Amino acid sequence: MRKLRVLLVDDEIMIREGFKKLFDWETHGCTVAGEAADGMEALAKIDSLNPDIVIMDINIPIMNGLKVIKMSRIKHPDTAFIIVSGYDDFSYCREALRLKITDYILKPVNYEEFGTCIDNLKISMYMENVSQEPEEQEERIINSITRFIQEHLAEEMSLSVLSEEFHMNPQYISQLFKNEIGVGFLAYLTSIRMEKAKKLLLSTSLSIGEVAEQSGYGDYRVFTKVFKKSEGITPSQYRRDFLGRE
Repeated sequence: MRKLRVLLVDDEIMIREGFKKLFDWETHGCTVAGEAADGMEALAKIDSLNPDIVIMDINIPIMNGLKVIKMSRIKHPDTAFIIVSGYDDFSYCREALRLKITDYILKPVNYEEFGTCIDNLKISMYMENVSQEPEEQEERIINSITRFIQEHLAEEMSLSVLSEEFHMNPQYISQLFKNEIGVGFLAYLTSIRMEKAKKLLLSTSLSIGEVAEQSGYGDYRVFTKVFKKSEGITPSQYRRDFLGRE
């Protein structure tokens, strides 16, 4: 999988330098293609560099980040935007959600959580393209494997299970995930299980234990631990916070 091109937008140079020096872009399959310090410069760089991902503060000079996103969507509908802001304000979050941003991260940035965000974004980009006709044999294989995982998400799932199902070496399957999706098998599995869990929490009245089982976790305590590590809050808090805002 090709490296994703990233544009960093923040009026504070130390923030931009922090992203460049404190986060291992190479490990996460990305490269920083450019920087911008204000909204107008950000628009120009988005046009000239056509980045896959834009990491941007909301409160930037000349034109704020939300306005930049609105205008960029016209010519660059597929660009992913991650907001990094010092404002823990739901009105900002709500507007950002309307603009279909990928994530809203508060400063100071936790780079481990940011890495999870980047990996989940890569998985999401892959899933958006999975319905397109594959051109290579390895793409066809990984598409079949990911469809199988989604159809059997509530069941036991491991490289050994996939090896038996597809009659392939587990190490080969593991390498396919790295090559074609850009993340490891476990990161992919956890990501889509968390997405299913979040949908169940918000769209059903299932208990936490039942949500855990349908998401592939036989032990709800393990599920709660994994969910909190992924989302920063427990499943119960997630359901309460989001349903309480409707």
